[in-house]
Amino acid sequence: MTPAEFGKVAVLFGGKSAEREVSLMSGKNVLDALLDAGVNAHAFDPAQREIFDLKREGFQRVFIALHGRYGEDGTVQGALELMGIPYTGSGVMSSALCMDKVRTKLVWIACGLPTPRFRVIDESSDWSAIARELGLPLIVKPAREGSTIGLSKVTSAAQLPAAYALAARSDPLVLAEEFVRGQELTAGFLGEQALPLIRIEPPQGSYDYQAKYFSDETRYFCPCGLPQREESAIRELVMRSAQALDCSGWGRADLIRRPDGSVTLLEMNTSPGMTGHSLVPMAAKQAGLSFQQLVLRILELAHVG
Repeated sequence: MTPAEFGKVAVLFGGKSAEREVSLMSGKNVLDALLDAGVNAHAFDPAQREIFDLKREGFQRVFIALHGRYGEDGTVQGALELMGIPYTGSGVMSSALCMDKVRTKLVWIACGLPTPRFRVIDESSDWSAIARELGLPLIVKPAREGSTIGLSKVTSAAQLPAAYALAARSDPLVLAEEFVRGQELTAGFLGEQALPLIRIEPPQGSYDYQAKYFSDETRYFCPCGLPQREESAIRELVMRSAQALDCSGWGRADLIRRPDGSVTLLEMNTSPGMTGHSLVPMAAKQAGLSFQQLVLRILELAHVG
């Protein structure tokens, strides 16, 4: 498509989730790239404007650069479908599923796809029993947040109540998850094609919010260094995991490769970051796509329902 064929485009960013700061960075990068390409693109912050202004003001296509709740969880997608405006990324059901780590894992398990063992926990949970069942250390996190917000790594059962309380401040649905040691990998996809894998080496071994978006010490390797046959198998697994969740357009799966070479799926992101530290643009570059080409391709894949 030519830039003119996209029509009047809104870039949705900001929003009112805990990931607003990251969304503002992503959205600005996307908007700048679209404008540089000659697209009639405009900034639109749903936290400051009514979403139905998109219809009133004649927007013909939407690039969703929102992260977290009220942007990545199916709510905005549903509103856009009601208005008949094509939008980027996955649809309502898939967005809602992928935002919920518990339901994501249930779908993967039902499809025979590997994901770490877990339990939903609450304040009445038997912490010692959870630690015995899943082993230590454990990861505790809110089910419906991203960017490692509210996440803790605990090394004893005594730490679980505080970790639960931290996660519950973000979401009443909290899970404890088996900690899997190994290489951190991430795999973006664009349309029906998985992008090259990225291997992540965070400082002090913790890929937290700071390491993801602001640290210059986090190291990224793309190519990831794995044999081509092994990388191809992992990329195929990523596409199967996306198809199981009915993902479309673009997205990114996070994985761990154990020392024995087996791989397990951690989560699926349907509106990945597009900041200077983000991973999908890095993988796209390795595949021969500039940031501008990536953004235009994502916009070209916009759909309704």
